[in-house]
Amino acid sequence: MKRRLICTALAALFALLAIRGEAEAASKPLPFRQGERLVYRAMWGFIPAGEAVIEVLPDTSVDGARARHFAMTTATNSRVDLFYRIRERQDSFPDADMTRTLQYRKKSTGNHPRDVVVTYDWKNRTATYASFGNAERPVEILPGSFDPLAIFFVIRTHRLRPGDVHEIPVTDGKTCIAVRAAVAGRETVTIDGVVYDTHLVIPDMERLQGVVPRQGDPSLKIWFTADERQVPVKIQSKVAVGSFVFELISAAH
Repeated sequence: MKRRLICTALAALFALLAIRGEAEAASKPLPFRQGERLVYRAMWGFIPAGEAVIEVLPDTSVDGARARHFAMTTATNSRVDLFYRIRERQDSFPDADMTRTLQYRKKSTGNHPRDVVVTYDWKNRTATYASFGNAERPVEILPGSFDPLAIFFVIRTHRLRPGDVHEIPVTDGKTCIAVRAAVAGRETVTIDGVVYDTHLVIPDMERLQGVVPRQGDPSLKIWFTADERQVPVKIQSKVAVGSFVFELISAAH
């Protein structure tokens, strides 16, 4: 009974935050736009590992509602393929005002094939995870929940200041948690001779199954430029076989 009351109170709090977020989103221009294409060099330790691309694609429609479309493709090179082959694409479809996700897809043909679709039923506030067409039992989600890819863009909609912590409900269709994205500090990042003034953000993703492992140091670190666009120029992600670092090498706006 006590646990149910706590969950109800938490859901009510996020409902209020979601309403506030909708009002802010309507009045504030987003720091990204259609056509943005960010290309990253992937490193596995000191080994060149491949490439990742994050894009803002043209708006589309999900169940009759206008949706934004973000995509991330990741591919290891032939050298790393011998040990751990990755060919993956994620597609995120938040609503037009960036207040919640409407659909999420992940497809991989690498060492661990996946064909995942997560659908969101906002009337009943549930998300359903389906793998290769086999749907699992719906899970209850918090108001204003996003998918794991959208979090890169949701963080950019907040003003980043050292010491701040932004709570973002995130679901992968299997569970739903309130991710605490902490702005750990301001750091200088140098990539190929280009110096970036950045904010280091550490999202607490350890409890989200299927996204990152649950052990050791923070599994995800993101360095965003300390300007109006707040572009992610460096991403560090821990996976089962080690740590990958993605560094921005090309940006089209």
